[in-house]
Amino acid sequence: MADDKDVLRDVWFGRIPACFTLSPEETTEREAEPYYLLLPRVSYLTLVTDKVKKHFLRVMKTEDVEEMWFEYEGTPLKWYVELTISFYSCVLRQDTAGGKGEIYTMLFPVDKFDQFWAMNRKLMEYPTEEGGFRYIPFRIYQTTSDRPFIQKLFRPVSPEGHTLTLGDLLKELFPAAICAEDEPKRFQVMIHGIEPLLETPIQWLSEHLSHPDNFLHISIIPAPSD
Repeated sequence: MADDKDVLRDVWFGRIPACFTLSPEETTEREAEPYYLLLPRVSYLTLVTDKVKKHFLRVMKTEDVEEMWFEYEGTPLKWYVELTISFYSCVLRQDTAGGKGEIYTMLFPVDKFDQFWAMNRKLMEYPTEEGGFRYIPFRIYQTTSDRPFIQKLFRPVSPEGHTLTLGDLLKELFPAAICAEDEPKRFQVMIHGIEPLLETPIQWLSEHLSHPDNFLHISIIPAPSD
């Protein structure tokens, strides 16, 4: 098992390959090439806006641009989401990296790992006898719901002193994600692109897989049908 600090480092330096394309409804002076970026997994969509806008302004008249927003499969994205641009980003498979457009690594203060954790570790301290944080900062996102996210007070330890897990959190707030052994799996519970075991202590997940805002961001998506 990887050392805990290695887990923190892997999360911090993780990248999401993304491809942005201009909406076909936009008027351009010449063909707009896609824009490829390696986005830091712990960053936010707003931090890439200027780079994307500058790329597509090369083929557009400045006076024709009033505002810009991101869409995915026709759905506008909220700004806190980590993408067809109507001023499209999708996960870029490795075999498409050789296509048109330039590939850049999005620079974010990811090189400040040691400095960040030197300070953040102090914010995450808790008395040993309490067994964890008073409450776990988290948000649960659902792709099949109009509700933006679920957020509620949740303790990492039960009143009886038992360590609570990711499964315990889901049983309380999204029980549909828990299925019996003889039932088909309906949902995947994802954190940073991986599917943690439901038996994982929620305290450990909060300490090692949270974003720099110290929130544990959990995505629940429909399980693949194949």
